[in-house]
Amino acid sequence: MSKVSAAQLEKINIPKSELPRIVIIGGGFGGMRFVKNINTKKYQVVLLDRYNYHTFQPLLYQVATAGLEPDSIAGPLRKTFQQKKNFYFRMATAQNVDPVEKIITTNIGELSYDHLVLACGSITNFFNNAEFEQKAFPLKQLPHALNLRSQILQNFEKAVLKNDENEVQKLLNYVIVGGGPTGVEVAGALGELKKHVLPKDYPELNLNKMQIYLVEGQERLLSGMSQKSGEKAYEYLKKFDVNLYVGKIVKSFDGDTVILNDGMNIPSETLIWAAGVNGNALSGMEQIITRDKRYLVNEYNKVQGFDEVYAIGDVASMQNKDFERGHPMLAPVAIQQANLLSKNMNKGMNHEQWKAFKYVDKGTMATVGRNKAVTEVFGKLKFGGFMAWLMWMFVHLVLIVEFRNKLVIMSNWIWNYFTYDRGTRLIIRPYIKKKKKPVEEEKQKPLQ
Repeated sequence: MSKVSAAQLEKINIPKSELPRIVIIGGGFGGMRFVKNINTKKYQVVLLDRYNYHTFQPLLYQVATAGLEPDSIAGPLRKTFQQKKNFYFRMATAQNVDPVEKIITTNIGELSYDHLVLACGSITNFFNNAEFEQKAFPLKQLPHALNLRSQILQNFEKAVLKNDENEVQKLLNYVIVGGGPTGVEVAGALGELKKHVLPKDYPELNLNKMQIYLVEGQERLLSGMSQKSGEKAYEYLKKFDVNLYVGKIVKSFDGDTVILNDGMNIPSETLIWAAGVNGNALSGMEQIITRDKRYLVNEYNKVQGFDEVYAIGDVASMQNKDFERGHPMLAPVAIQQANLLSKNMNKGMNHEQWKAFKYVDKGTMATVGRNKAVTEVFGKLKFGGFMAWLMWMFVHLVLIVEFRNKLVIMSNWIWNYFTYDRGTRLIIRPYIKKKKKPVEEEKQKPLQ
């Protein structure tokens, strides 16, 4: 095992072991599944994550739109693996990989590894636009969802105090960028709020003025699914009176006005960003990072050119004739790669005995609201409506980690279905807009 100073070891406080040490970066779908399946009789396992919980990201939009509380889609990592022997969790942010010395640098110190599994996930892709990054609302983490929920509810509380119609309209306009599953689901959830919930909470407001805009750069919605599914999603969103703009992009947003590339101006304080992601690659192995910030890996998820370093999920790009740009950044890919890598490593480190990864696409789905969803199973069976919606709910309940969370989510969905209500319309942590620092102050800021 590589050498790290005693002071650094003391900070992270991982005991020495005769077993080889596997360090996993990230407690998402891939990292969780790998830890679950790896044999801790053969390895000492250390999991690092910036948060002490796993987030079920597909339901973040429901937290953001007051459908669920955050603890219903999150599970404590320590509790999940409390029966695992030779397992250690540390809440830390990984910063750098030294593949030669086999050392991970984090914000709490350094840690040696014998085998490294990078399951860092993905981050929001703002396409190098600092304005969007500073002022738009992403939806990748629980804090993001809570910020957006507070923003939405605060806007309505402000709107009841305004007499200026222009100011009210700016508060009631919501612009969503990206017509993939996340953007479609957010638009549908806001449409349900407008139709069933908010009129009861704010009778003094004319909720017909609430406008939801969905802007997609490509010529149709759900480009990762079939044309039929995209058309159904378009039809469902129209029933919620969502303003759909396909083949257009958002050019700028100053916090008060959204400007599209055709010159259209939309007064709004809320721009929700669901326009794509990049891999969350660490520094240290830049030579094998792709344009979308993913590690190039071989058929065993081994990072190309480096010994005992593996990448799975969103941060891995396994390129072949079927996936020339790597597999899609989806939870099923991460889960399947984690399952296979853990099984291979349980066999030992002789790669000749390992099985190569082959992705099994079991299907894709997106919900657009009550009784409205689109589903594609094994790429052949395509359907929408009530049955697709039931399948969407079933699959998501199965994938939720904690049994308690399954019960909480199911009870919330049943309550919402029969009452047309959302029970979590709470501004627990008010969202405060970040103010841009004066130029003089920015100049004085030291270089990092």
